[in-house]
Amino acid sequence: MKKDYQIWTPTKIKINNKSSIPRGCKEREIWICNLGENIGFEEDGKGNEFTRPALILKVFNRNFCYIIPLSTTSKRGKFYYPFESKTGKTSVALLTQFKPIDTVRLSRKVGFIKKSDFVEIQKIIKKLFF
Repeated sequence: MKKDYQIWTPTKIKINNKSSIPRGCKEREIWICNLGENIGFEEDGKGNEFTRPALILKVFNRNFCYIIPLSTTSKRGKFYYPFESKTGKTSVALLTQFKPIDTVRLSRKVGFIKKSDFVEIQKIIKKLFF
């Protein structure tokens, strides 16, 4: 699929120029995140604001955290972790796509995942990558 980075650039500039205080987020929370239009197989955001739900994996401070993008598309294998959200829908954590972001990319909190699912995701990430 051909990507048009010129469409993403104005949104990226707007996000970068936000004058608001960086978001205070916590591990286990799910936020709508401005992921943008990325290269190759990196997970993109969708819509006009290039957003996607993301799980907060690790918080370093009010400005910086690690996230895992989420999808509602059913995916299987050791690089995906399906879980049920509080709305009853199944989401899939895209484990190979975890990445550091500035918290200014976080748009709004939409929920959290069960502690048992979060602990399992942490175990899988450690086993796969560390």
